[in-house]
This record gives sequence, C-alpha cells and structure tokens, in this order.
Amino acid sequence: MSATFELEGQQFMALNGGPVYHFTPAISLFVNCATQAEVDELWDKLCAGGKPERCGWLVDKFGLSWQIIPTALGELLQDPDPMKSQRVMYAMLQMDKIEVDKLQQAYAGE
Repeated sequence: MSATFELEGQQFMALNGGPVYHFTPAISLFVNCATQAEVDELWDKLCAGGKPERCGWLVDKFGLSWQIIPTALGELLQDPDPMKSQRVMYAMLQMDKIEVDKLQQAYAGE
C-alpha cells in the first residue's frame, strides 16, 4: 500500500489513500527547468491526457498537480528594479505554460 522512489537524489514515499482520498492542488511537484526546451518537453508530456492551468501549473492524466517553471522566471522576478519585476510578474500571470522569450520581452519593456 506504499511505494518509495528517488528523483534526482531526493527520496519520496507515496501512500495509497484508497478511493476516499484524491489528489488536490494542495500538493504539487515543482520542476525547475533550465531551458525553454525542457519546459516545452515536460509540459507536452505531462499535459497529455491532463489539462493546463495558469502560471506554469498543470494537472496530469492522474490528477496530480505540477509546476513547470523555467529558472529564468525567478531570476527576472528578483531584479532590483521593481518596474522590471512587475512587468515580468504581469506577463507570467497571463500565461499557462511559461514562455521565457515573453518574460524577457516584458522585462525589457517591449
């Protein structure tokens, strides 16, 4: 009724809650992606049979929530210029899958 597994050196345990307990967005798996290609690949694979959500979130075909986030998002949001970081935040809030080129355009004020 349980399983343990390891991802990138991190140990996880999964418990079978039976039909009473279902996945909710209260738990999600966060994937920090180095490139847009990595975001695109994971997004496409995990959305297959699932559904996209806002701001880099998606629900896979099993009902598990994921956050597929490019590293660039955090870097751009941490800029000391509040106008730049606000533009990036606003751009991100309009997206389902996060697109780095659009974040960079917002950052530059384009």
